[in-house]
Amino acid sequence: MTKITIKDVAERAGVSAMTVSRVLNKRPDVSDKTRQLVKDVIEELGYAPNMAARGLKGRSRTLGVVATGIEYYGPSRTLASIEKRANELGLSLLLSLIADPEIDNGEDTLIHLLSHQAEGILWAVPEIGDNREWFCERIQSINTPVVFLNMEPRPQLSMSAIDNFYGGKLATEHLAEQGYQHIGIVTGPLTWWEARQRLEGWRSVLIEKGLDAGMDALISYGDWTPASGEAGLLQLLGQVSSLDAIFASNDQMALGVLKAAREVGLRVPEDLAVVGFDSIPESAFFSPPLTTVKQGLTEMGSTTVNMLNRLIEARDVGEEIPPLTKWITPQLVVRKSSINIKR
Repeated sequence: MTKITIKDVAERAGVSAMTVSRVLNKRPDVSDKTRQLVKDVIEELGYAPNMAARGLKGRSRTLGVVATGIEYYGPSRTLASIEKRANELGLSLLLSLIADPEIDNGEDTLIHLLSHQAEGILWAVPEIGDNREWFCERIQSINTPVVFLNMEPRPQLSMSAIDNFYGGKLATEHLAEQGYQHIGIVTGPLTWWEARQRLEGWRSVLIEKGLDAGMDALISYGDWTPASGEAGLLQLLGQVSSLDAIFASNDQMALGVLKAAREVGLRVPEDLAVVGFDSIPESAFFSPPLTTVKQGLTEMGSTTVNMLNRLIEARDVGEEIPPLTKWITPQLVVRKSSINIKR
């Protein structure tokens, strides 16, 4: 007698093998009607899942999450959305924190999560320097799906990322459209992929608009802190006497820019326009309220959980799917700090 498989059940019920797997695993994200249909077909066909072979016995229902910097708005907001979506799917999280991703590439953390039977892993540590390179080889040797957040795309890895290049363009195009001619930037640390992408977005607009004369003097290199934003503006004012606008690569550095502007007697936006990046809740209460780029962190967090869940389900039913990539499009939030009132 031919053994009934999960694919036979799926075909008879007119659903995917993943849906049958969800029903067998008592997942909440299946409608009552579909759940009952699958159960009826299972009974009709006499399907008996091989619990050991399919890993249905003793499944952990746990996702590993590797993160860093959760004291900051971006990582903490992303982690909150990851937890919310995982909870909706009936999954729990095993969180591992990396204190210094520039030194710790996370291999020991990966081994720890695999030993605790994590069904899949979300790697939410920023790409800094070459701290991802080892994974390109390592991932081929494990059977656990991994999805990365915010990294330079690689064909063999699944990832979800904010389009930081586009975000940098949004901020700079807005300033150019307001009529500003000398637009400086305070970058994040350029060992970070996100910082390099925001810088390239700024650079591309200046070249496109013909505002790139003396471009190197318009760049100050920050480290995400308000202090580096303050120092960055003072540096740029010393290099470019005609400076009339600043794109700060995060809102914390923009706060430092606003402080330095007040200290040297520059009015914002009358004398100097300022745009940030992140759209932290406090940015609306800066003085003046800060124009900023909203990243879409909630969407990215929930998207990565959905992507990882699909990869896990595909593995469980023997389906091969290529690595997944999802870009999150940021949005510009315009407030008083960048409006050219002289036009």
